[in-house]
Amino acid sequence: MTSKIESTYAEAYVWVWLPEATQPVVAGLLSRQGQQLIFNYGRSYLAREDAIALYAPELPLQPGSIPLIAGLSMPSCLRDASPDAWGRRVLINRKLGLKGADASEIELDELTYLLESGSDRIGALDFQLSATQFVPRQPKQPSLEELQTAAEKVEKGIPLTPELDQALLHGTSLGGARPKVLLDDGPRKYIAKFSASNDLYSVVKAEFIAMRLARKVGLSVAGVDLRTAMGKDVLVIERFDRVGEDDRWRRRAMVSALTLFELDEMMAAYASYEKLAEIIRHRFSEPKATLRELFSRIVFNILTGNTDDHARNHAAFWNGQQLSLTPAYDICPQSRSGQQASQAMLIHGGDRSSHLATCIAAAPSFLLAREEAIAIINHQVNVIEHEWQAICDEASLSEVDRALFWRRQFLNPFAFLNAPQEVRIPLTG
Repeated sequence: MTSKIESTYAEAYVWVWLPEATQPVVAGLLSRQGQQLIFNYGRSYLAREDAIALYAPELPLQPGSIPLIAGLSMPSCLRDASPDAWGRRVLINRKLGLKGADASEIELDELTYLLESGSDRIGALDFQLSATQFVPRQPKQPSLEELQTAAEKVEKGIPLTPELDQALLHGTSLGGARPKVLLDDGPRKYIAKFSASNDLYSVVKAEFIAMRLARKVGLSVAGVDLRTAMGKDVLVIERFDRVGEDDRWRRRAMVSALTLFELDEMMAAYASYEKLAEIIRHRFSEPKATLRELFSRIVFNILTGNTDDHARNHAAFWNGQQLSLTPAYDICPQSRSGQQASQAMLIHGGDRSSHLATCIAAAPSFLLAREEAIAIINHQVNVIEHEWQAICDEASLSEVDRALFWRRQFLNPFAFLNAPQEVRIPLTG
């Protein structure tokens, strides 16, 4: 049973980087009302000529408290900026020094997660105690080795030194379950993802290979590099929500697909690619190209064994008027002992099975003819086969891991069951 720690916070001011701006402004107040967190815009923000809704379908520009969408306990577009599993573990360790099962039984409240996580969070929001003074929670840039040490201590439940505590604070506002931190490197910003102590295979290298292959097949995808720290693999991912401008940064606002669906985590199982396609047709810029890109990502997830394609692993940029799909991220092939697999989101009707045939059945929802869908599949199969060895060489992947990944995570035969004969079946080697 999960125990919730009593909050010391009753409210948080929401600050936002407006489009093209390099400094934030206060947008409004998030305050506790019973079991809910309710947002209202500040009068000064509403009076700005350049004010934008934080996400118009959920928080339209209007005075007064904005009612929550049914089923939510706080605005989902603000929840997107809150830490997920890893960042929450770091904060629990920081406050309580708990590990393993003990840590998993503790839950802090959302205001604590928002106000005590790092300020350089994904997207264009931050949360402060003050409406007039913005104080970023950003420690001195640590080395990868320091960050690896800090991540290992958190995993073991060892309380951090003040230096390591500050080093890891920078990454607490990130989503996902794996150890990760934020890095600055001149004109670019990066996310570094570390190996975990309980990894049973080369998880970091598997994600590197998948992300590299994704770009090779033509997907819009975050840039990645592979490094080492303390003899362990580190995946370095270029951030696409930051744009450097001289010595300052513009932040690009983002919302997760979970927000687009108007769902919370407890309802995520109902998330559907066909529903996302419908939203794209009505709310996104360049809908036809975006639908083709999304369909291609579903196919690629199936071909590379990424079944962790839940609604927080899809996102869109928000410019105040329209949405546009972000580059793909977190394409992480998952371990599987057998062949059967299913995707985290529904693909066609109530079917989420990791079959290419399911994708082809869903093709009309993405404004694709059957022949176009099959052409996308065959192209990806060809590229993955052709590029596999070279990218494995780039990752210095052992022969043991190559044998583990190939035809298990990558191009698993289960994906091709019941596929039409026009679909190219990969070689068995």
